[in-house]
Amino acid sequence: MLFLKNPPTFLFFTGKGGVGKTSLSCATAIRLVRLGKKVLLVSTDPASNVGQVFSQEIGNKITAISTVPGLFALEIDPQQAAREYRERIIGPVRGALPEAVVSGIEEQLSGACTTEIAAFDEFTALLTDATLTADYDHILFDTAPTGHTIRLLQLSGAWSGFIEKNPEGASCLGPLAGLEKQRQRYAEAVKALSDPERTRLILVARAQKTTLAEVARTHQELAATGLTRQNLVINGVLSAEEAAYDALAAAIRHREQAAIAGMPAALRNLPVDQLPLKAFNMVGVEALCSLLSDQDESAPAGNGAPPAKCADLPQLSALVEAIAGRGRGLIMMMGKGGVGKTTLAVAVAVALAERGLPVHLTTSDPAAHLSDTLAGSLRHLEVSRIDPEVETERYRRHVLDAKGQDLDAEGRAMLEEDLRSPCTEEIAVFQAFSRVLREADKQFVVMDTAP
Repeated sequence: MLFLKNPPTFLFFTGKGGVGKTSLSCATAIRLVRLGKKVLLVSTDPASNVGQVFSQEIGNKITAISTVPGLFALEIDPQQAAREYRERIIGPVRGALPEAVVSGIEEQLSGACTTEIAAFDEFTALLTDATLTADYDHILFDTAPTGHTIRLLQLSGAWSGFIEKNPEGASCLGPLAGLEKQRQRYAEAVKALSDPERTRLILVARAQKTTLAEVARTHQELAATGLTRQNLVINGVLSAEEAAYDALAAAIRHREQAAIAGMPAALRNLPVDQLPLKAFNMVGVEALCSLLSDQDESAPAGNGAPPAKCADLPQLSALVEAIAGRGRGLIMMMGKGGVGKTTLAVAVAVALAERGLPVHLTTSDPAAHLSDTLAGSLRHLEVSRIDPEVETERYRRHVLDAKGQDLDAEGRAMLEEDLRSPCTEEIAVFQAFSRVLREADKQFVVMDTAP
């Protein structure tokens, strides 16, 4: 395994949802422990299932994995982190400032932006705590799906600049004047991330055209932030032996090999590993150990046995008929990354449009591929995407034109500074989402949402 050759202190596993980041990070942690290393495995994914993989409660504290001596794990709970972060900011001023001021700070700290900042705050502590890093040989991060990961890793530089330019301002972090001491920690976190001797990024993908295209974008965007030491792992590749006697397996194998052969040029110069598809779930130590082996093991005991009777569920066509009968409305596809939200959203939208019904298909997922999945146009079907960068700039221009026209130069400069806050993006995307929802009164709106 090339990605395990001379591993540095920090290993990051990232990629589109559902590609196997958690399984691979857990399997890698076990491999390193069995080489005599002491390892900390950290999940920054809001939908973390590291605890399920090891069949053990973990939570937001460093916990020893009972079945793997030498392995410790931590699941950063974004909501709990946000509550603790808010209390650290508000606690010292509660009772010392007027209630109206305290309420204003609480309002500033109530959004999703603060939740992300709070999780990032814990994340940077792990990177910069010398005592903690000295206690472990390796710290592995099972990160969130791609779009969230990119924002998470870019925040340190973005907030460092924002704090520097707004020393007297306030944002979803709280009063910026009190954050000077955190700026150094953020800068140290960026330094650790950008150091190829300390950090390696493992891009995890499936042998699929859209997934490889997404991971190529991740590679370029993260390389631009300084994370240059990267490896690619293509997970779950169907073997030639499995495809030899089954037409469906042969078709899947052909499609996978075509995707690998045609992978984006940006990925070709990276060290690449391929992991074979296994016939059982990656749950438990025995199953995880097999992931990094090319041997044809049998399924671990009790793992992968078929259910006694499959549930008798209705077909998707029945659901489409029921939706079509309503004449208009909003259909939202939700779920963990990689489960097929985009595919189902397109399938439902196309089925409605083929019935002659007006349909608006859109997405709020930064990693969505509606155009690739749809691969063409269809009468009665309109397709759009809520682009955070475009919507943020549109919102900034609107606010500056509406509220900045009567301000003097100093006032306009202050307004522009306020609009540089990352919270502006949250508001802008919500407004774009609201515009799409209003159209549900006259047609069907099918939304492929973020994980």
